[in-house]
Amino acid sequence: MRVAIIQHVAFEGPGRIADWIDARGFSSQTFHPYAGDALPELAALDLLVVMGGPMSVHDVAEHPWLVAEKHLIRAALEGGKRVLGVCLGGQLIAEALGAGVRPGEQAEIGWWPLEKQAQAKRSPLGRMLPQRLMAMHWHGETFDLPAESIALYGSAACANQGFVWRERAVALQCHLESTPDSIEALLAACPDDLKRAGAVQDAQTIRDGLSQCSSMAPTLQRLLDYLSGPLASLT
Repeated sequence: MRVAIIQHVAFEGPGRIADWIDARGFSSQTFHPYAGDALPELAALDLLVVMGGPMSVHDVAEHPWLVAEKHLIRAALEGGKRVLGVCLGGQLIAEALGAGVRPGEQAEIGWWPLEKQAQAKRSPLGRMLPQRLMAMHWHGETFDLPAESIALYGSAACANQGFVWRERAVALQCHLESTPDSIEALLAACPDDLKRAGAVQDAQTIRDGLSQCSSMAPTLQRLLDYLSGPLASLT
């Protein structure tokens, strides 16, 4: 399994996704288009992982490298590759599949519970995931559900927390990959985000929940094992 990771800012790396890659013995390479890196060749990857970032999918004028990245994501989806998107990455997948990406009704930052959507039982992946899960959130935008997708989770502040498309592409709004270090990096890089209105916790409350990182790990691992395994459709 060859994994290509696209990272959008220095402080939002793959976190526990990198741990999973190492544990499985897969090869991986991380690309930083914001720093001038060329994007991976489609033929050289089996799983494309698209990370989060503070920019919007619509910010192509400020971040022109997003244009090529959007083309790559669309080509990966059309080409039968397995794709995982986290936060901004999930929004980019949704947009590539024709769904809208827009500001949410409120910001969602901190530790908030997820509830599995009823339609998730239509997906083999959805049936494998827990009914309830405490997750890390750090976003102000959200996505609509694309055609042919199956909703996986929702939260009180954000109805669409994740979906699976054709059993080989998953978009997540939350950050299941978070580690204590990655959360500290977000707190250091984006302190003003904690002043936003909505479901926003303060820094101390977020730090008090750092032990939740370990409880998210089994769900992330199950999801990644499914995406990289024989059950994920390649059609």
